[in-house]
Amino acid sequence: MAKRRINKIAVIGSGIMGSGIACHFANIGVEVLLLDIVPRELNEKEKAKGLTLENKVVRNRIVNDALQSSIKSKPAPLYHKDFASRISTGNLEDDIAKVKDVDWIIEVVVERLDIKKQVFENLEKHRTEGTLITSNTSGIPINLMSEGRSEDFQKHFCGTHFFNPPRYLELFEIIPGPKTSPEVLDFLNGYGEKFLGKTSIVAKDTPAFIGNRVGIFSIMSLFHMVKELDMTVEEVDKLTGPVIGRPKSATFRTVDVVGLDTLVHVANGIYDKCEEDERHDLFKLPEFIDTMMTNKWLGSKTGQGFYKKVKKDDGSSEILSLDLDTMDYRKKKSASFATLELTKSIDNVADRFKVLVNGKDKAGEFYRKNFSALFAYASNRIPEISDELYKIDDAMKAGFGWEHGPFEIWDAIGVEKGIELMKAEGYEPAAWVNEMLDKGVKEFYDVRDGNTYYYGIPEKTHVKIPGQDSFIILDNIRKNKEVFKNSGCVVEDLGDGILNLEFRSKMNTIGGDVLNGLNRAIDIAEKDFDGLVVANQGKNFSVGANIGMIFMMAVEQEYDELNAAVKYFQDSVMRLRYSSIPTIVCPQAMTLGGGCEMTLHADKVVAAAESYIGLVEFGVGVIPGGGGSKEMALRAADTFEKNDVELNRLQEYFLAIGMAKVSTSAYEAYDTGILKHGKDIVVVNKKRQIAIAKQQARMMADLGYTQPVKRTDVKVLGKQAMGMFLVGTDSMEAGKYISEHDKKIANKLAYVMAGGDLSEPNYVSEQYLLDLEREAFLSLAGERKTLERLQHMIQKGKPLRN
Repeated sequence: MAKRRINKIAVIGSGIMGSGIACHFANIGVEVLLLDIVPRELNEKEKAKGLTLENKVVRNRIVNDALQSSIKSKPAPLYHKDFASRISTGNLEDDIAKVKDVDWIIEVVVERLDIKKQVFENLEKHRTEGTLITSNTSGIPINLMSEGRSEDFQKHFCGTHFFNPPRYLELFEIIPGPKTSPEVLDFLNGYGEKFLGKTSIVAKDTPAFIGNRVGIFSIMSLFHMVKELDMTVEEVDKLTGPVIGRPKSATFRTVDVVGLDTLVHVANGIYDKCEEDERHDLFKLPEFIDTMMTNKWLGSKTGQGFYKKVKKDDGSSEILSLDLDTMDYRKKKSASFATLELTKSIDNVADRFKVLVNGKDKAGEFYRKNFSALFAYASNRIPEISDELYKIDDAMKAGFGWEHGPFEIWDAIGVEKGIELMKAEGYEPAAWVNEMLDKGVKEFYDVRDGNTYYYGIPEKTHVKIPGQDSFIILDNIRKNKEVFKNSGCVVEDLGDGILNLEFRSKMNTIGGDVLNGLNRAIDIAEKDFDGLVVANQGKNFSVGANIGMIFMMAVEQEYDELNAAVKYFQDSVMRLRYSSIPTIVCPQAMTLGGGCEMTLHADKVVAAAESYIGLVEFGVGVIPGGGGSKEMALRAADTFEKNDVELNRLQEYFLAIGMAKVSTSAYEAYDTGILKHGKDIVVVNKKRQIAIAKQQARMMADLGYTQPVKRTDVKVLGKQAMGMFLVGTDSMEAGKYISEHDKKIANKLAYVMAGGDLSEPNYVSEQYLLDLEREAFLSLAGERKTLERLQHMIQKGKPLRN
């Protein structure tokens, strides 16, 4: 059988989901044809222009308006604005025949079976045999959609359920129809993981599939519990947010963002179609939800939901909360619980669960009720919605942003303790859970030799989760593969001669321990290994340097110590660049300040697509002092030969620092000069990032890596550049775009990037620029305005960023 490749797809339906799916395929380099219906009447603008219904602009108005609305939305659906050129648009009358040339057709029209079947009938007239065809439905049975279609159509047809927004939410459910080919399911499962960067899950054709079935249960359970426990929306959101590894939007804010009508649609579908569900009544809408639906309080899309933003008399904004008893909006109330205070010193979320369920206050009662209901429901969905428990956990993590799925939380509390909580609330686990305990198996998951195993119910023992061979999971190897460890980091042996340095500090900030770990890792790698990867699997790669340490040294005027600390940072990143082994840095999520500087000095960068990288030190009142200012001057100089407008090129790199630009994806980091075309690479699936980095390090070593020679040929422009920068900062201050202090910071940066006050262009060493950078950093660190900003950020618990 010929290898299937996806070079071009067609997306039928350009609504929020359709346009979002089109954008994400464009993100990964696929050519997209986006089609929608033809308008049946002119709008006012078209009438004013004298257009007719036959005009192409009119006929493609719906699809073009929808796509442009999506592209302009926040968060952005595209990794880079230029990727929009990969999407062409048309309509279902004039352009339907073009689907014959695509490799995959994805239907994303309105959730009505009759309309979907009409679309499929029309598509089959033009579809080429063997072309994949899938429906992005959230609840219509897949088996009903392909009725009456040809054998080839049904063989290549199934459901592919993306979660909104498609770029950001990782869950990709694949739902087979009655005649879907196993080859199609295997292909889509692999394609979703490798190319789309998703967690692919083959689900059963049951109402709401896996993610929404359990996710909507969890939300509906909270809707009913809020009244039972007399809780406010603020209290529920406090208890269901980051403290238990869930998004900051928690429960009610998440519903506002998604749209109450969307949730109600799915909940009603489950209520109507799942009469045998033991918690069937829970999916009946509480009275306050009915009231909100009647009032059109649907969330962000209607301007109010559980929260409402209003303008105060002084012009500032204020967020009001909905009182679920009076159904009136009121000022937000603070929420605090003694039980949560007990978890503040526990960094690992999984370790908090035992503390939370033992709480003696309302929070403890809430968690006991919430988790016991969730455990009972999840266990009883096997084998109805899935035969494997890990798929339920994966769906909740990838589709709803949970750090831990139901069975992982249950393991953290203890399986027997979870059953005890259930029985206290009147619930019973599924029979297979008790059978598992009777077999002497006390946990749903087990880790062996770096791989995760789940309890297989038919096998009655732990079974290896498939698909792990392309991943490296640091949590699984850290204990047995540790080579070095201190309070800020761990160095692990990835195998095949490659080490990994993993940050383990709070928020992965970079302080003395991390830098010590970096130097030790390089020492060890140069002696006994062939390469070094710098990567972690925390929420962020690094939010920057330890500003508390900087602040204390500056306040105490310990400038010798501060100078030594900054030089140690500079020397460490330079060692990363000039070691005798290849070094790979793996940025992901927030990679700011010092994290960005470390990225800049790697031999190669393997970046996660969702990387937000930037030098943001201006926000604190200093310039990048860990090699970042030097490096941007060097990278600007390396473009001079290719571009005779040297001042303009230098200014672009200067502004990347001066405006504290942070890329909204790794692809945008190419624009700011932080990533280099032809050298650095981007990985869409973050789970594969470290494995790919290891491969790259191994390949570089095998090709004969040679230690680089330190640069002494960096062209700087001296007073010519300084004059340009000083005129610019004077103008910015005069126009009140920047403060006097901002001007001072900018001028210090200008001095470094111009190479000092040299009378003419010259060639200098990296060390020369590092010395200028360090001097400028130290002079700014002692400024009163800088100290005030640092103190404010520390008090607010903010990292080193704007």
